[in-house]
Amino acid sequence: MHKVSEKHIGRLTAVLGFLISFGFFLFAFPYHLIRREQQNLFLFNWDFIGQTYKGIGWLSRLVSDFLDQFFHLPAVGPLIIALALTGIGYFAYKIARQFLGQWFSLSIAAILYIWSFFRETGNIYCTQYTIVVLGYLALVLVALQFRKVWIKPVAAAVLLAVGVWALGSPLHKHYGKFWNKPSMEYERMIGIDAEVARENWDKVIELSKVDLYMNEASYCYNLAQAMKGDLGNTLFNHSQNLDEGLLIRFTSGLQFPNCLAGEAWFHMGNMTIAEQSAVIALQASPKHTGSRFIERLAKINLISGEYGSAQKYLSNLSKTLFYGKWAREMLACIQNDDMPDWVLKARANLVKTDHVYNNGYFRPILQELMDVNPNNTLARDYLLCYDLLRYDLYAFVEDNREQPVPNDRIYQEALLIWLSRDGNHFTEEVAAQYGISTSMMDKMQRFFRNPSLYKNTYWYQFMNALYDSNQ
Repeated sequence: MHKVSEKHIGRLTAVLGFLISFGFFLFAFPYHLIRREQQNLFLFNWDFIGQTYKGIGWLSRLVSDFLDQFFHLPAVGPLIIALALTGIGYFAYKIARQFLGQWFSLSIAAILYIWSFFRETGNIYCTQYTIVVLGYLALVLVALQFRKVWIKPVAAAVLLAVGVWALGSPLHKHYGKFWNKPSMEYERMIGIDAEVARENWDKVIELSKVDLYMNEASYCYNLAQAMKGDLGNTLFNHSQNLDEGLLIRFTSGLQFPNCLAGEAWFHMGNMTIAEQSAVIALQASPKHTGSRFIERLAKINLISGEYGSAQKYLSNLSKTLFYGKWAREMLACIQNDDMPDWVLKARANLVKTDHVYNNGYFRPILQELMDVNPNNTLARDYLLCYDLLRYDLYAFVEDNREQPVPNDRIYQEALLIWLSRDGNHFTEEVAAQYGISTSMMDKMQRFFRNPSLYKNTYWYQFMNALYDSNQ
């Protein structure tokens, strides 16, 4: 009866540990593992495997990289990690049970499980160390299965020696910190980034609302609104840090902003800057083989018509599990000179010049996009909002001379300031020529009576900017 009870307690503990880790990485920390997959690449190619996985620790690297590719699937990644962490607890319990009582063994297993769990939540943690710990525990457990007492230490020494060769050292600087803890802020940020890559704009807006005080979150929120055609109405739904939350500048040593910096330019049509961003992000990935960035480089070169470079990236992706089908389809399109619609549509906005740009001033680049395609509404939104965030109404009006000012609320508010500059009074007829309704003019009058009720207007932002400049 005692043994049956002990068995049930062990199983219940294992199931509980599995459910905790699976539920946490599936619901509370869903993007952590996806980010890890985006920065890795596993090719089903014997030359690649033979050259990459050799030397000390070859097996742990091979297994961890093989498993990492499945983190592409939202539920499969948490399942793999939950099984690995539960396995660590189970093996630790079985080993401890050889020498200690049930509750001491459970305590040791729980401590090792909790330690491994929190290490898994680290920002730069790699799956390899979980595999290493699991592998060494399994080898010790195998050694303890021998019946003769003198064989057990001999078997343990032999198996551990094999483990050092196949799994690598259990202590290595690349395994990260001894102890980690989850950062929900970082989780939200990489979640926003992951949804930007998926072009899931509604989800981007939802996730970024919590952290809009950060330039990266503001950038993604603005991009999502622009892709939905609503940037001119939502620009001041949150406080903007001048233009730094609209277009990100490249920085040294920070992968995350550099990775994001090219997203807006990619959708607007400047593939030079988009490629620069992808290359920097690829170089900053742990093994310089991030699947997400290689896919982006392939798309950039397809749009630019650089088929030789595109084939190089597509050739690698064609040997992967989750990108292979798409890559082979694109290689066939190149061979048949029959590009899909998304490539042809993107080419209409493509900037033909290839030059180094000023990282501090974006207006000429945005104007160049408009010169290439005046119907590039995304680039136009960014150009006009860039002018407004720099509080340069002269540039705003200049950039609207070729086409009527869009009817978006922010643009109409800015135009009203311009028309009423220097105390000029204009009639409703003049306002109508610019597409400004009487209701907008009435709203401006109400604003002057109580500005605090209209904090999401350009009038409020412009008034505060004037006040700050006069201090």
